[in-house]
Amino acid sequence: MSDLTDLLHRHVDERTAPGIVAALGDTTGALEVASAGDLRPDAVVRIQSLTKPVLAVATLRLVGAGELDLDDPVDAWLPELADRQVLRAPGADLDDTVPAERPITVRHLLTCTSGHGMILEDSPLQRAMVESGVEAGSAPLTLGADDWLAALAGLPLVGQPGERWRYHHSFGVLGVLLARAVGRPLAEHLQEDLFALLGMVDTGYAVPPARAARLPAAYRIEGEEFVQTEPAGGGHYVADDVTARSHDELVSTLADYAAFARMLAAGGVHEGEQVLEPELLRALRTDQVPAPAKEPGSFFPGFWENAGWGYGVAVELGGDHPGRFGWSGGLGTDFWVDPTTGRYAVLLTQVEMGPPAFRLLGELQQL
Repeated sequence: MSDLTDLLHRHVDERTAPGIVAALGDTTGALEVASAGDLRPDAVVRIQSLTKPVLAVATLRLVGAGELDLDDPVDAWLPELADRQVLRAPGADLDDTVPAERPITVRHLLTCTSGHGMILEDSPLQRAMVESGVEAGSAPLTLGADDWLAALAGLPLVGQPGERWRYHHSFGVLGVLLARAVGRPLAEHLQEDLFALLGMVDTGYAVPPARAARLPAAYRIEGEEFVQTEPAGGGHYVADDVTARSHDELVSTLADYAAFARMLAAGGVHEGEQVLEPELLRALRTDQVPAPAKEPGSFFPGFWENAGWGYGVAVELGGDHPGRFGWSGGLGTDFWVDPTTGRYAVLLTQVEMGPPAFRLLGELQQL
């Protein structure tokens, strides 16, 4: 067996996940695929936050086509977000606000600096997000796109647009904006404008019922046990109608996401076609967040020590691989691209992130 296969089998034996699939490739076309446990190589999995790089590329394609500008205020498509109120401090009462000093822009959404996002500490805003159904978590969304945006818009911002980084919600907002900007369901636009170019035949907002058997169960770890959180072949991610899911997260396969990663590794080119313009790709993989916005408590400990945030991806700023970029999803999914070597990696499980998954990601990066 290869080193990659050995790594996956060892982690299945160590109960990191009941099944793991992974791919290592480069821009020459070389691709090694490995699997272990009960996850099939062609499984259609919930990729969760690996959706963010996909939406970033879709947005930048519209920017390259002149249909969007990074500094466009979002109000034209999202009137719900006009005239925002901002908390005086992150822990303030919901009515202790000041007017926003500037509108939210497309750039703010791509860089997670819109003022909307995860609140990790207990506060009135954090509790209000839970009560209104817009908190971030591993459970599938229950609100449709318009209702979700309306609920989010009913809450103040945690910081002035452009001045405070908070994870996650900006990309849900971005999905709604994209759907309204192109004037059709986002699933249709992504399929025709991006997925078809890359041959991503199984990527979308849900698995069609006819292919439901390829959707594995999702799990969390409790003690030594895997506890099922979503069923195989059913639940939220099996559906025909995805018109109200522009704020949601995608499903994909190892082969599909490897094609996406290879395009990024190849300078935005796929099969001789320029999918993403080089200057836009450089911006995507360049740290775009100003230093004052990188508050130590805004994400998991140590995140900002050697990392920046581009458009939908984290960027390594130091260490052994400066410039390498990528991201992870909450159900044990991960990818990275090294632009200096042209190498890329994709890893998929269906177990909620925790220390075992982070060990696996670290060992894969070393490999």
